[in-house]
Amino acid sequence: MTYEQLNTLPVWQQMPTITLDEMSSIKLMNRVDTKYVMSFGTCMELLRRAVNDYSVQIIGDVRACRYSTLYYDTEDLEMYVVHHNQKLTRQKVRTRTYVESGITFIEVKNKTNRGRTKKKRIKIPQENFYTVTAHEEAKAFLGERANYAVERLSPALTTEFERITLVNHAHTERLTIDLNLRFTNIRAEHGEPTGIEDLVIVELKQDGLCYSPMKQILLDLRVQKFKISKYCLGTALSNPTVKANRFKRKIRMIKKIINTQQNL
Repeated sequence: MTYEQLNTLPVWQQMPTITLDEMSSIKLMNRVDTKYVMSFGTCMELLRRAVNDYSVQIIGDVRACRYSTLYYDTEDLEMYVVHHNQKLTRQKVRTRTYVESGITFIEVKNKTNRGRTKKKRIKIPQENFYTVTAHEEAKAFLGERANYAVERLSPALTTEFERITLVNHAHTERLTIDLNLRFTNIRAEHGEPTGIEDLVIVELKQDGLCYSPMKQILLDLRVQKFKISKYCLGTALSNPTVKANRFKRKIRMIKKIINTQQNL
């Protein structure tokens, strides 16, 4: 479904809206994050079932917001390899532009050995999306936060997608729904966008102490949790030279899940 079609879905006429400012004030102090993968058709059924219990984030008149992300890595893709080798403590470095607002950030994401994700970011000029290591404030930020020397980092992979964000009426959980994912390998000689047809990635961020309406919806739809990294998935899909045995198994599983849901 196209960006324009996503923003005119009939379900939005029934679901209340919440602004970005209102959404940013919602703090989940005992947060648990869980990812899922599903087909587009299952996602649409999820939205229909969520109408009475959730609001959709809106920016202007836009419900499905466009995201553009660029992952940086070392020349030998050390951050990718660390994740592939299942190291519990790992890091990602990326720039992200929110297309509707034009706001761009440099972000450092750390995964702890207890499975927690901690993210730090600062705003940068949009023109430094591809050249963050040439921006003095960003260089200082990376020098303080990144586990890798700034001069070792260069663009590796872009991901583009549309994101729908929901929040339950009790404000105890948020849900991000990423659709139309496209990956482009920056280092490939003839890098063309690639992806998995019909793939939707969902992440539930919830207060672990509270009842979750969305977990019940996912259970009723027989959607199970699925650990996935967009950076690693995109790299495995777009770079045939990388070590990818574990991610290739995940790709086969994703395609099987989508195919099964499409045939229900």
